Amino acid sequence: MAFHNDLGAKGERIAQEYLISKGYEIRAVNYRHRKAEIDIIALHENFLIVVEVKTRTAPTIVPLVQLVPPSKINHLIRAANYYMHRHKVHKEARFDIVYITMKAHSYDLEHLKDAFYHF
Repeated sequence: MAFHNDLGAKGERIAQEYLISKGYEIRAVNYRHRKAEIDIIALHENFLIVVEVKTRTAPTIVPLVQLVPPSKINHLIRAANYYMHRHKVHKEARFDIVYITMKAHSYDLEHLKDAFYHF
């Protein structure tokens, strides 16, 4: 597996552990629908949470919302709608970004809730 794939997988595991520690119930990981892949789908406080995980080795200088381009957002929305319909989920959806900066022996984590409302 390429370095960026290993890094992404490690970041997704860290994000799952973080979300579970905050009371989120993980429902799916790497959920695929057509061109979209949702990194994490979870339930929390009567919401279906769609989580995009971004993992880097250096901090970003751009706002987190700019890390997910509009085309990806559209794919995520369609995939979330499909998931909700297929699994009969009757909750409001929320889209979050978990941004992880890996360090030598630790990491920093930022959790941006309702990320797509911050445009």
